[in-house]
Amino acid sequence: MANTGKEDLRVIRTREAIRKTFEEMLCEMDYDKISIKELSERARINRKTFYLHYSSLDDLLRELQNEMASDFIKRTQGLSRPQDMDKITREFFLTCEEGGRLYERLTCSGSLHYISRRITNDIMNETWGADGRKAQTNPYIQNILMTFVSQSTIEIYKQWVADGRKIPLEEIIGLTSRLVCKGLEDWEKR
Repeated sequence: MANTGKEDLRVIRTREAIRKTFEEMLCEMDYDKISIKELSERARINRKTFYLHYSSLDDLLRELQNEMASDFIKRTQGLSRPQDMDKITREFFLTCEEGGRLYERLTCSGSLHYISRRITNDIMNETWGADGRKAQTNPYIQNILMTFVSQSTIEIYKQWVADGRKIPLEEIIGLTSRLVCKGLEDWEKR
């Protein structure tokens, strides 16, 4: 539910309390353990109040993920996919790192996998081939390429986080870029 700028200050504060509480809960527990009842109690609102703003936790989660996706899309505007995949990979890591624990959880949480996959597909479909190449590629091949790039990058990021970020940020960005870009280069040579 987007803020139109005409909402009462109480409505704005309530939405902020819901969002802040939800973000805190996402950072401390798995998504599937969060209940509207507990979220409402922590945010000090009535459950009915929650439903005035969101129809479900999935809607609230989708709002957060849309914001994360929007941040990434803004950062990568003007970059061509797959040609600038090294720069795009860098921006993915930087977006996640600058988003802190919340973005890490949105990307890495096992219970968010199906939703994480959906948001990744949305980003890839909106941005891949913006230079017209998408129309030149068989859509089934396009799906495979998008899956390779997105899932490889995300899984490397997840493993890096799981390993406690033992590799410096610039080094993991370079390694990921080389791995992903070499695979794309080989496909483009065909």
